Amino acid sequence: MLMQTFDAHSRQRALHELGLGPLWLLRDAEPVAPVALAPVVEVQADTRTDSEPGPVVAKVPEPVIVVAAPVADAAWAEPELVQPKQLPETQSLEQAFASVPEADDWMPQEVFPVSPSDDERAMVQESAIATLSWDELQPMVESCRQCGLCQGRKKAVFGTGDKQAKWLFVGEGPGYNENLQGLPFVGAAGQLLDNMLKSLGVPRGEQSYIANIVKCRPTDEQGKDRPPTADEIAACLPYLHRQIDLIKPQIIVALGKTAAVSLLGMDLETPVGQLRGKVHRFKDIPVVATYHPAYLLRKPADKAKAWADLCLAIKALPVS
Repeated sequence: MLMQTFDAHSRQRALHELGLGPLWLLRDAEPVAPVALAPVVEVQADTRTDSEPGPVVAKVPEPVIVVAAPVADAAWAEPELVQPKQLPETQSLEQAFASVPEADDWMPQEVFPVSPSDDERAMVQESAIATLSWDELQPMVESCRQCGLCQGRKKAVFGTGDKQAKWLFVGEGPGYNENLQGLPFVGAAGQLLDNMLKSLGVPRGEQSYIANIVKCRPTDEQGKDRPPTADEIAACLPYLHRQIDLIKPQIIVALGKTAAVSLLGMDLETPVGQLRGKVHRFKDIPVVATYHPAYLLRKPADKAKAWADLCLAIKALPVS
């Protein structure tokens, strides 16, 4: 009954003095944390008299710590402390940041090229061709693979004639015989063209040069001649432009619709009737359009119109 009158603190101190601690704990009870007891101050009885003043002597014992009994259940075991991983020491701050990549190094290493447009490819090709000489230009034409016409090519038809000619005659493209021989206008249409040149006083190879818009023969699925497509013209036209720059002709005669609209940058469906009877310009060079010799072989009645076109070309010649 005496212990029931003690408060909790007194009971705990009494148990400690007896060398006893908690013998058991409830499983669901929270573990008891160590409790640091406040020091006990013992004060001696004051025996001083008024005639014997002196200090009050206090005895301060060492602090007493009560530790709860260990809990055997694993659920109450203290967690094992994990020591932090020791990082390698760095000698200096500069060395610590030496391995950090520059901002440019963080960019993706793989670059995805952007496909250029047809116009961009044509500009790059023409700029590369624009500085070639005759000796450099012809081998490039003969080995060209800029379009699908090269697949059926026997020989590329580069051109023939005087490289400082006054007259430049431009046709559409090679035919069957031209593809075999590598020369322009060598068939029946070529013989008619030779007669036209003689009537002008400029026979083949003398003050005249003959070339085509495309240098390889265009054929359809049946192997017959056909007009070149816009892509084929765009791929081959830089070669002709370079030939014109090298020749520096005084007059250009476009033989047929395809030759005229390709040189003038017009729609491919423009009829040749709308082009005849006028003097056009290509880089300040006068251009006259007339019928293709192959057409005149099928339509002999239009030879008179072709002769009128040649007379217009004579008038368009610059006065020397």
